[in-house]
Amino acid sequence: MIVAGEASGDNHAAALVHSLRGSIPDAQLECFGATGEEMRRAGVETIARTDDLAITGLFEVGRALPKFWRIFNQLKRAASERKPDAIVLVDWPEFNLRLAHALHRRGFKIIYYISPQLWAWRAYRVRQIARDVDLLLAILPFEPEWYKARGVGHVEFIGHPLANRSVKPRLDKAEFCRANNLNPAQPVIALLPGSRRLELARNLPLMLEAALKILELHPATQFALALAGNRSPVEVEPLLATLHSRHAQTRFLRERLRIVQGATHEALAAADAAAVASGTATLEAAIFGTPLVIVYKESWLNWNTLGRLINTEHFGLVNLIAEERIAPELMQNDFTPQRLAAELIQLLDPAHNQAARTRLREATARLGTGDASDKAADRILRTVSDWRIGEE
Repeated sequence: MIVAGEASGDNHAAALVHSLRGSIPDAQLECFGATGEEMRRAGVETIARTDDLAITGLFEVGRALPKFWRIFNQLKRAASERKPDAIVLVDWPEFNLRLAHALHRRGFKIIYYISPQLWAWRAYRVRQIARDVDLLLAILPFEPEWYKARGVGHVEFIGHPLANRSVKPRLDKAEFCRANNLNPAQPVIALLPGSRRLELARNLPLMLEAALKILELHPATQFALALAGNRSPVEVEPLLATLHSRHAQTRFLRERLRIVQGATHEALAAADAAAVASGTATLEAAIFGTPLVIVYKESWLNWNTLGRLINTEHFGLVNLIAEERIAPELMQNDFTPQRLAAELIQLLDPAHNQAARTRLREATARLGTGDASDKAADRILRTVSDWRIGEE
C-alpha cells in the first residue's frame, strides 16, 4: 500500500512505483492506496484520491478534517482487508504519521519514504518514527546523522529524487524564449509563487510589485510567471487588476510579463534569476543553477502559530543542504516588494550571478547520483524479502 498526499509526494511515489515495476514482474506486484494523478498514471489502484488535499494552515485544514478522516478510515479498512506486505508512506507527515501509528500497532510493516522534516519543527515526533516506522528512507544528506543523534538507527540516505536526473527542461533557453515571445539577449526573471491557491494569492502580488520596481530601474527586464499545472492564468487577472488600480505603470509590466502554465522547469532553466516560493521548486532552481531568492508569505495566524514552531537557521532546502545562506530568504514580514526587487537586481549583476551559480552547484552535488527512486525500490524489495524470510 502506498500513500501520498501532495503534488510533490505524488510525483515521488509514482517514480518509485515505476522503479518497482522495473525490478519485478507486474504479476508479482500489487499497488494500491491514496493517490494523486501521477500515481494513478503509474497504475496504482485508488482507494482514496488526494488531489484536493494539498492545503496548509489551521483554518484550511480544519475545514477539510471530515475528508481527511474519511480517507484515513478507508485506508485502515483497505489494509485490514488486503494485508499488504508493506505500507509505504510518502512525505505528508500530518496525515501519514497518524496512519503509521494506527497501522503499525495492528502489526503492519511501515516504510517511510522522504523523511518528515522533524529537524525543522516538532522534533519531539522523532519518538513516533522510532515507535511506528520500521525503515525510514531519507533524501537529504544530513538526516541520518540527525536521527542517529536522537537514537533512531533505521534511517538510510538514498539521495534526492531530483538530483542529476529528470529535472530537465523540455526546451532550452532559446526555445523557451522563442515560444513565449521573450528576448534571450535581455534579462529574464522567473516568478514562481507556489502551486496552492492561497500561495498564489499571498505571494504573487508582492512579486508583481517587486517586478514594477525592477522595471523602474531596469526597463529591459522580462518576467516569466510560471504557474503550476493546477493553477490557471485566469487566476492572475484579478491580481493584476488590483495592482493596476494602485500603479498606472502596470500596463508596462503586462508588456514585459509572460504567463506560462505547467512549464516551471523550462522557466527556471531559462531565467537569469528567480523569485521562488519556499518548497521543492527552490531545490529545482538550485539544481538548474539558477540564482534565486526564496520567499514566502503566510496568514498572520498561521505564521504566529505554526511558523513559530520552526527551529532551523534556514528555510530554503538548498541553504539547509549547503549549511549556509547561499540563497537569500525573505520570509513573512521580510518579504516586501522593495527587498525582493533589491535582491533580484543584485542577482542580475554578472559577477554576483556567476558566483551564486557556483555555490548552487557545490551544494546540489551533495544530493546524490540521481537514482533515488531505483535505490528506494531496491531497498524496499530487499526489506520485504527479509521480513518474509523472518516470518518463515
